[in-house]
Amino acid sequence: MRRYFSILLSVFFAAASLKVWADSLPAPKIVKVNERIHALLGPMEMPTRMNQGYMVNSVLIVGDTGAIVVDTGFTDEIGAMLAKQFAKLTDKPIRYVINTHHHGDHTLGNVAFPDARILSSEECRKLALQYGPDWLAIIEGIAGRKFPNTQVLTASITYPQNSKSALTIEGIKMLFWVPQAAHTLGDMMIWLPDDQVLLSGDVMVHQVTPSFRDARLKEWIQTLHEVQGLPVKTIVPGHGPLMSKQDAAAMHQRMAGLYDGIAAGVKEGLTDSEIRQKLDLTEWKKLHNFDEQMGANINKAYLEIEADSF
Repeated sequence: MRRYFSILLSVFFAAASLKVWADSLPAPKIVKVNERIHALLGPMEMPTRMNQGYMVNSVLIVGDTGAIVVDTGFTDEIGAMLAKQFAKLTDKPIRYVINTHHHGDHTLGNVAFPDARILSSEECRKLALQYGPDWLAIIEGIAGRKFPNTQVLTASITYPQNSKSALTIEGIKMLFWVPQAAHTLGDMMIWLPDDQVLLSGDVMVHQVTPSFRDARLKEWIQTLHEVQGLPVKTIVPGHGPLMSKQDAAAMHQRMAGLYDGIAAGVKEGLTDSEIRQKLDLTEWKKLHNFDEQMGANINKAYLEIEADSF
């Protein structure tokens, strides 16, 4: 009998602990882009034990009879927290989830939307299946606990690389833009022409140092250039505050300047550490997470440019 009560108490306290963590998640900043588009902006710092991995921007689009969610967070708990926020903004059911790329902070919350159809690029689906368990292990290591209800759920509808697909979902015109590569090999941006709004995922981030971890920089910079051709009024980036077209141009210029500086150093035969000493990183140092990201970014760019030079 004592053992029974001991097990019961253990289960009770474990459940209570999970609720405490879920209730302590930072609240998103909700920005009404227009009558049907709401951006839920997450914290800008790196994932930590305190924020439990909540760091992503998500979007709610309210359609004719249902709603669409773009990016769902790092865990089932973050996805559930976002679902509660969405319910405050609309009473329409979430019918679709769109993943902008495979990284866990954008996809592992899919499990909180079991009735929604998931859409992504083909490559995003492949990469999520391959690396989703690794991303779950990353956040469990950072949070210092397990997320037993978080599972890798991937798209049932996908779109090929280097494509642009025009469609209407829930009465809303959309263009699904899948570049050849950018922040990852499986990015997909969503252009809403009637709203002049671009949902960019991590192809664009604002006031935050982008991660080059899985990037193809040359193609990424070209994609940023192509964005300038859109009559865009508002960009919802993957991380950070909303962006204007001018903000997007500044990111493009910053990325292109960094690439050119590293390429010049590679041509001179310098090492990546020698190149870093010569780079003008003044504008980069103004961004969140510069110290955590920039060394690895320069090394990744160096290796890519060096490989391309052979």
